[in-house]
Amino acid sequence: MEKLSGLSHLFMTIFLHNFATFMVIPAITDVTMAALCPGRDECSLAIYLSGFQQATIGLGSLVIMPLVGNLSDKYGRKALLTVPMTLTIIPLAILAYSRTRSFFYAYYVLKILTSMFCEGSVHCLSLAYVADNVPEGRRASAFGILSGIGSCAFVCGTLSTRFLSTASTFQVATAMAILSAVYMRIFLPDSIINDNLSTPIISKRKLDGIVNPDESDKKMQMFKTMPSIEDMLALLKSSLTFSQAAIVSFFSNLADVGLHASLLYYLKARFHFNKDQFADLMVITGVAGTISQLLFMPILVPVLGEERLLSIGLFFNCAHMIFYSIAWSFWVPYAAAVFSLFYVFSQPCIRSIVSKQVGPCEQGKAQGFISGIGSFANVASPLVFSPLTALFLSERAPFYFPGFSIMCVGFASMIAFVQSLMIRAIAPISSQRVGNCNYMEA
Repeated sequence: MEKLSGLSHLFMTIFLHNFATFMVIPAITDVTMAALCPGRDECSLAIYLSGFQQATIGLGSLVIMPLVGNLSDKYGRKALLTVPMTLTIIPLAILAYSRTRSFFYAYYVLKILTSMFCEGSVHCLSLAYVADNVPEGRRASAFGILSGIGSCAFVCGTLSTRFLSTASTFQVATAMAILSAVYMRIFLPDSIINDNLSTPIISKRKLDGIVNPDESDKKMQMFKTMPSIEDMLALLKSSLTFSQAAIVSFFSNLADVGLHASLLYYLKARFHFNKDQFADLMVITGVAGTISQLLFMPILVPVLGEERLLSIGLFFNCAHMIFYSIAWSFWVPYAAAVFSLFYVFSQPCIRSIVSKQVGPCEQGKAQGFISGIGSFANVASPLVFSPLTALFLSERAPFYFPGFSIMCVGFASMIAFVQSLMIRAIAPISSQRVGNCNYMEA
C-alpha cells in the first residue's frame, strides 16, 4: 500500500490528462458531422476521414511507441511524458477557438501529426512507471488501479460534457490538458534513469554550446540501443507467454479500435443519438469500469490469476460488441455498456503478464512494444471496418444489417479470447534479469 501511495502524483497526472482527452469524445462526432455534412445523420465522408485519421495515427505510433519506451528506459519516464502531454494541448485549443470547417480541417491535420507521438504514449509510459515502483506480485492490481483512474477520468469528463455546450467542452478540455502538463512537471518525481546514460535530453551545457566528447560517445551508444526489428523479434521470441500476449493484444486492439471507429456513427444513423446520448452511454461504461477496476480487480487477481481474468474480460468484450451489432431498440446499447464491469479486466491483465516476462530495465521497451502492436492494429482496423461501416449504413448496402461491421469486430475479439485460453501461468522471469539493467557495451 505504501508503494501505491507513492504513485499518487502519477495517478493525478493521468486523471487530469485523461479528463481532458476523454471529455471531447462525445462532442467530436457532432462537430465532425456539422463541419462535413451539416444537417445529416449519416455521412460516409466523415466515416472515411475518421478511419484514415486512425490508420495514419496508428502507422506513426507503430514506429514511435517502441522508441518512446526504449528512450524512457534511458532518460526517465518524466522527460518522455512531457512531450505528448504538451502536444495534446494544440489540437484541443484549435477547436476551443472555433469549429467551422476550416478550423476543423486544421484540427484534423494537427491531430494526426501530434497523435502519432501522443496516441498511447502517455499510457505506455505510465505503465512502465508503475512497473518501476511496484513489486511483481502487486503489479496486476496496480495496473488495474491505474486503469480505474483512467475510467474515473472518463466518467468525470463525459459527465461534464453532458452539461456543457460544445464550445465550452473544448475550452475546458484545453485548460485541463495544460493543467495536467504543468502538474506533472512540478510534482511527479522521476522513476528510472540508466546510470550509464543519465545526461538530460536538454542540458545546460548543451544550451551553452559546450560539447563533451563523452556525451558524444553516449549519444552514439543511445542510438545503438534504439529498438530495431531484430530487437523486437528477439523480445517476441524471449518467451512463449510474451508472444501469446502480443497476439492477444493485437486482436483485442483490432476489435477495440474497430468498435471505436464505427459505434458512434452507427448509433447516430440507427437511433439518432447526439452528444448528450453519447455522453450518457459513456458515463455508464465508465462508472461500471471504474467500480470493477478499483474494487473488484484487486480482489479477483489473487484468486483467479491474471490469465483467467484476461479470458473473462475478453469473453465479455466479445459479447458486448455482438449486443451492439444486433441492437433492436435504443435501450440495448445502454444495457451492453454495463458489460464494461467485466471487459475492462483485459488490458491491465495483458500489461501485467507482459511486465513479468522482462527485467526491470526493459519495462519501457516491453510496454512500448505492446503499444506498438496496438498501433499496428490501429492501422489495420480502420482500413477494414470503416469501409464496412460506411457501406452498411448507406443505401448501397447489399443487405440490411446496419451493425454488420460491429458484428465483424466482435469476431476479432473472439479470436483474442480463444488465444487467451492458451496462455498458461508461469513463474515471473523478470527477477532473473535484474543484473542487466545498468549494462552497456563498451
